[in-house]
Amino acid sequence: MQGNRFMGKAKILVADDDTTVLAMLGNGLRSAGYDVITANNGEEALDLGRGEKPDLAVLDIRMPGIFGIEVARRLRESPGIDSIFLSAYSDREVVELATREGAMSYLVKPVNPDQLIPAIEAALGRSADIRRLHEKEALLTDTIKSNREISVAIGMYMEKFNTREQDAFFALRDYARSRSQKLVGLARQLVQGGEGRERLLKTIRRERATQTRRHH
Repeated sequence: MQGNRFMGKAKILVADDDTTVLAMLGNGLRSAGYDVITANNGEEALDLGRGEKPDLAVLDIRMPGIFGIEVARRLRESPGIDSIFLSAYSDREVVELATREGAMSYLVKPVNPDQLIPAIEAALGRSADIRRLHEKEALLTDTIKSNREISVAIGMYMEKFNTREQDAFFALRDYARSRSQKLVGLARQLVQGGEGRERLLKTIRRERATQTRRHH
């Protein structure tokens, strides 16, 4: 059985109304190094998810009380937990509904821990990637809002080269870093640049294109 490749113990919520399945999956995941909490109905899963804030939820779709898809929807809204679904049903409508609710994976029962672990690790990896992307976007937004000159300079680059705000931000940031210059200083040069502005914008664009080619 594979071990957990993520640093530290990932906390996994497993919810299934079949106590035999719940015990088998819970014990198997604990043996693989996960911190596991279990629930045998939808309401308990929702309460545990909100209270314990696991890294991922593994939910049976058809449970007493609240169905797994509804539990996943609520946990995703708050506190932002992603889910994998388990079901004895593989019909198209259920799969499509699970996908719309942001399912990281959908496994058809019977499922054993060796089948579940790769899906968990893949889901944890995707969740981490999404979090990093959101953090980058938040940093970008905060940086632009906090300095008018940076915002104006990014706007100049976007208009000149018909590019997205995020691409413009990274082009200016990377150019400034390559010259041990602060981003705000480069932005000020562009805002106050006069006749030299066009030449500087083209230089930034050219270096950005060169960097992009190196990474491909």
